[in-house]
Amino acid sequence: MTAQHLEPEALYVGQWVLVQKSRRVLHRTGQAAGPEHWHKDFPIAKGHRQSPVDIDTKAAAHDPALKPLTVSYEQVVSRRILNNGHSFNVEFDDSQDTAVLKGGPLADTYRLVQFHFHWGSCDGQGSEHTVDQEKYAAELHLVHWNTKYGDFGTAVKQPDGLAVLGVFLEVGDAKPGLQKVVDALCSIKTKGKSAAFTGFDPCGLLPGSLDYWTYPGSLTTPPLLECVTWIVLREPISLSSEQINTFRQLSFNKEGEAEEPMVDNWRPTQPLHCRQVRASFQ
Repeated sequence: MTAQHLEPEALYVGQWVLVQKSRRVLHRTGQAAGPEHWHKDFPIAKGHRQSPVDIDTKAAAHDPALKPLTVSYEQVVSRRILNNGHSFNVEFDDSQDTAVLKGGPLADTYRLVQFHFHWGSCDGQGSEHTVDQEKYAAELHLVHWNTKYGDFGTAVKQPDGLAVLGVFLEVGDAKPGLQKVVDALCSIKTKGKSAAFTGFDPCGLLPGSLDYWTYPGSLTTPPLLECVTWIVLREPISLSSEQINTFRQLSFNKEGEAEEPMVDNWRPTQPLHCRQVRASFQ
């Protein structure tokens, strides 16, 4: 089946099919065969454009040429929620420009295809990016692909193929815009389970300010392709202890397998090498 005939969600998960014969590839951080070992199967793991990174706020230079972000999700159509064995995805219809990201560091239009989260086993860790070495409890990734490439599968092979909008989460007040997602998780507890998920507005997951840092990077799970323009928002959102604990009740395993709680599904920060993190604000 060619890329253009695959559903967007199949493309995103399908990039991992070649490695899922070995579940260790997507194991949790800190385990014997976790991210520290990915380079054995994916040499690009030691590349010079890997993500996530630590954002050193003193070194991140304000770039006045950066434009404001334009997030246009007004006509978004959510489709499905899926436990893929390393996180859960909320997937969108990306056949038209109904939910797009423009502006900021981007020269093109990028369509929203899915979002997912990374989180920890405790509130003191969970985010992938860090800010001055500080970890947040979780991180949201809204994944968009560059429409000039025609489909997601082609876009991920290009250096400007994806734009991922990252949002930090800290534990505090409940996030009302997140509750519909939280309520759906009980139906996708184990790997491979999915459920219809319609009528969801991802605007409810964004903070009040769209000030951001940006840099060129990669996917943070195998195959670790260096195809991402990262746009990490400065302002975090909050979620309650009850909400994040529902994340932690998911499982890495399939139904009937030994229970393996889905926690610490984050990749540690990678060397920045010669890249520059730019800020949209002073």
